[in-house]
Amino acid sequence: MDPKINEIAASISEIVKKLNGSTLYSQLKRAAQKEVEKPTASLATLKTDVVEALKTSGWDRLLRNKIFAYLSSCQASLDQSLPFECQKEPLMYMRKAQANWERRILKSMNSMCTELSIPLARKRPPEEQRALLHKWNEMGTEEPDLSHFRPVYAPKDFLEVIISLRNPNYCGLLGPEVDEKPSGGHWGLIQVPLEIPKLKDLQNQFSEFAHGHGHAGVDDNLDVPSEAFQNERNKIAKKVLDEKRSVLAQYFCRNGCPSGHRAEIWQLALGVTVNHLDVLKYEQLKGYVLQHDLLVDSLIYKDVKLTAVNDDYYFVFEDYLYQVLLVFSRDTSVLNHFAQSSAMPPKSFIRAQKEPSGTSAEQESSLTEAIPVFDVDKLTSPNQSNFNYTLIKSKPTFPPHLGICDDEGKLGQDEYAVVYPPNGVIPFHGFSMYATPLCYLYAEPVGLYYIFRQFYTRYFHRLHAISSHPQGIVSLCLLFETTLQSLHPRLCRHLQEIGCQPLKIAFKWLVRAFAGYLATEQLLLLWDRVIGYGNLLLLPILAVAIFLFRQSNLFLITSASGVEASLADITTLHVVPLIQLVLFPT
Repeated sequence: MDPKINEIAASISEIVKKLNGSTLYSQLKRAAQKEVEKPTASLATLKTDVVEALKTSGWDRLLRNKIFAYLSSCQASLDQSLPFECQKEPLMYMRKAQANWERRILKSMNSMCTELSIPLARKRPPEEQRALLHKWNEMGTEEPDLSHFRPVYAPKDFLEVIISLRNPNYCGLLGPEVDEKPSGGHWGLIQVPLEIPKLKDLQNQFSEFAHGHGHAGVDDNLDVPSEAFQNERNKIAKKVLDEKRSVLAQYFCRNGCPSGHRAEIWQLALGVTVNHLDVLKYEQLKGYVLQHDLLVDSLIYKDVKLTAVNDDYYFVFEDYLYQVLLVFSRDTSVLNHFAQSSAMPPKSFIRAQKEPSGTSAEQESSLTEAIPVFDVDKLTSPNQSNFNYTLIKSKPTFPPHLGICDDEGKLGQDEYAVVYPPNGVIPFHGFSMYATPLCYLYAEPVGLYYIFRQFYTRYFHRLHAISSHPQGIVSLCLLFETTLQSLHPRLCRHLQEIGCQPLKIAFKWLVRAFAGYLATEQLLLLWDRVIGYGNLLLLPILAVAIFLFRQSNLFLITSASGVEASLADITTLHVVPLIQLVLFPT
């Protein structure tokens, strides 16, 4: 049988499997049942009548949008005969590098616990729970002592690991000794052979950037604003929203969204719907935050204070960020993205102290003692805390929150491990900036949360994991260096001679998807295209364009620190013309 047919069949089977357990499936079933129960229903034409009735009621659009969301978020079907880790990441040296990086992060977390004598998790006393609930909408007014906490890692630490990547099976034409130096075919810091698109491929993929296509961010930013263009885009945006089809909304984003319709267009394109069940889910996650204090909560507080609060564009959204990111850390549905990522969620072990004889049931909660520890070289953390956990009685693979081991002897056994934090994501320095631009679009924390979660699980998780994926940070870095070298080798040579590696400057832009570096409106225009094309390839293209745009200044600079200073402020740049500068310069 044709492999293409097998791949399509596997995709259909996977989509049907996911739909069977979804809320939409139950709603469709109830709607179909109501049609069958109508007095006018005829047995001879029952199937046709039910299908037509569901279409008339708009259920077919919801079903199409759900399928489109699945197709947009899932990767191509892989050989199911391969081990699971090979399906996640086919290259062994990439898997090893990611595993070593995760081990390094976990050791950093454990050492922080040891130094500060704090637990990974503790149950909040009732008074503390009530106080947190009371100040939930104004958490920014609190000034907890975070001086002893430090980010687990920063982008520059991650870059050092990526730079050190080498394929042990790869040997260039000039031999391994020469290939260790960047003086060979590729001068950059990334020295792994990955397949990346050529400029011609990029031009074909992003053909809408060619001159002659109207773009929000160009045609509406002329000295004399073009009202005709803006009016036309607004009319099309309204039609797209009336159609309620995700595929149309995604395609519409390729040319930029009008500011007044961007929030609704993004929500439709990403397949995010917020109903009463989603609100209840958010409130449940909020309850988890109130019940338990996690170490990652302090890391989130610290990161927001260091980044968003110090940013002129985003400091006003401090309270929103706490609400969204704290809830995000408890959401186990985020764990689903690990099936398509080279990363693995970190795990901890929690053991309970046995209840002494003669203790009443009322005293049990205060005597439950847990030692949550990361599985790092089988070391256990000495930190202890009062911790009562009753949400989980069984041992599921991905528990709704945290778990507890009833037997000390089970500590260290994988079947008694639980994911920590519950969403499997340890925040790093700058992580909160993924959510800050969205605060301009969504006024309600619930809608803001679900949009952020979708952005992260579909796109941003690839920016801080080591993998060979075409959208992964390693491939994006390689694309940046290769494209810059091919378009302007003389500039690359000049920067190399003064001891400046462009990637060391551009990496912080890439790993944060330019959040916090571009002006907000320009960043939203960039993220329009990320949604529209469904990938992150425009990030390195924009980074290349910034270097080319500033080349006249860069040629006059004679030190690496001078180059970094000249590119420190890019808030005045306009995104779309710069991308066109690289893709279609003439």
